Amino acid sequence: MDRNSLLAFLLIAVIIFLMPEYYKLVNPSPPDTDSLIVDSEERIEELPLPDLNIAFSPSPNKQEETARSFSVRTNLYTAEISAINGGSIASFVLHNYALNDSENVELIDNNNVNNLMMGFRSIDGDDVSLSSGWVADNDYDIHIYERETTVTFHRAFDDKQISRSLTFYPNKYIIDISVDLSEVQHRVSQGVSTVTWPGGLPLTEPNKKDEQVYYKAMVFQGDETYTPKPQKPAKARLERMDYPTDWIAIRTKYFITALVPQKQAPGSQVLAIQENGDIRYDVGLYFDVSRPFLSTLYVGPLEYGRIKKLGKNVDQIMNFGWAFIRPISKIVHWFLIFLYKYIPNYGFVLLVFSVLVKILVYPLTNKSHTSTKKMQAIQPMLNDLREKHKNDQRKFAQAQMALFKEHGVNPLSGCIPILLQMPLLFALFTVFRSSIELRGSPFIFWIKDLSRPDAVFDLGINLPLYGDQVAILPILMGVTMFIQMKSTPMPQAGGQQKYMMYFMNGFFVLIFNQFPSGLVLYYTLFNILTILQQKYLTPQSSLEGLVNKSSG
Repeated sequence: MDRNSLLAFLLIAVIIFLMPEYYKLVNPSPPDTDSLIVDSEERIEELPLPDLNIAFSPSPNKQEETARSFSVRTNLYTAEISAINGGSIASFVLHNYALNDSENVELIDNNNVNNLMMGFRSIDGDDVSLSSGWVADNDYDIHIYERETTVTFHRAFDDKQISRSLTFYPNKYIIDISVDLSEVQHRVSQGVSTVTWPGGLPLTEPNKKDEQVYYKAMVFQGDETYTPKPQKPAKARLERMDYPTDWIAIRTKYFITALVPQKQAPGSQVLAIQENGDIRYDVGLYFDVSRPFLSTLYVGPLEYGRIKKLGKNVDQIMNFGWAFIRPISKIVHWFLIFLYKYIPNYGFVLLVFSVLVKILVYPLTNKSHTSTKKMQAIQPMLNDLREKHKNDQRKFAQAQMALFKEHGVNPLSGCIPILLQMPLLFALFTVFRSSIELRGSPFIFWIKDLSRPDAVFDLGINLPLYGDQVAILPILMGVTMFIQMKSTPMPQAGGQQKYMMYFMNGFFVLIFNQFPSGLVLYYTLFNILTILQQKYLTPQSSLEGLVNKSSG
């Protein structure tokens, strides 16, 4: 591996090693909510909306919550719907995604079981919770495979009727919600109520520390996303944003719940708490009770195609990196899915993809290799000039530039191609590290899940940088890097510099040991292709001949 390539990978390694800080840069905390004020005709009134803290009250026991419920089964999930809150989701099991113990992913736990709770402040100043007293228009289990089904819950309040309907669809993770509080609007302070999702989402991956990097709540207002920073309980406060809101969402590494109102909500609120390493997010939307509130609830995987169909820029919650990288990441992600249609194994998809990327960047890498060889060829002459003008750096610089010009050597030509590849390298890293398509996808032999390290041995002790398991692919990647290094000797690669290269080689093996095997597989395949390129596609003429040709 030439020096410029190594420096490029070193930069990537630094970002990888400092991953939490990297994602703070990718998704920086937006300014204070005061900067998110947006003029809108949808705003109910200029008066501040009430703090409805009752909507974020502690969740009841899950068994109590599911005492009165019915199941909804589709081809994608099985849900338990409780009469509490007029249709809380007491359980939501995904059919196509498994946990580490082979059980299916469950997106409801005791922390968030009290979801979709509604409440408002009465004109008397009392907080009113609409949690109990609901009756469903059916009490039987529902199987949905061909057409949508709607279930309506009713409740009396001050001798008036209020209702909420849930519509379920086949082959979709969305649930349409319709709330009608119009008959009691005269009892509601400022004419607004809330619907909330407290408790966030359960973490599903074995590496909880890594998953918490992606775990966040987001509020979308005025074409900006706001991500609250979790605070200790003593400092945490309910953040109220009295501005038109397009959606609220909570995501983990691979899953999401999002409330997307049909029309902008007049405001939102969010609470973020971190205690003993655990994070809790509570999010809520205000809505106008003078008319039916219509919203789409999405509970399910972070599949880009499904998230994109929600509209209203909900796809901003996808992890595609910095703004200038996102278009490249989207292309990479789309192409992987496209190849999977014809190659039903993501390991082989990565193999084909690495070949295509190598073809794409071949002109750049070949130019870099050629530049390195030219620099090697003139190195003896450069050393002679350095010795000749060792006491006069100005004359040495002039003689050096003259030598470069005579032989057609540009010292930056080896670096620029690598820099041009950096956006693609970062996009590949981002997509391979967090795409749900790789989750649970096997390759061959010992590689059972491309989203996790290909560990074959448990050390029984957690080593700094390396972790507590031994993975094979990082070792193979290190071997390919070493072969590259030996096949492309660097100018003046001796002494401390030579040992530094060996150190960096080992450093990559260490930090990649805990990374998804799909990511490491791609870099290993890419390194192998680079070795083949150097051996069979790069001209093997003598270095002096190469220089003479370039200057000719």
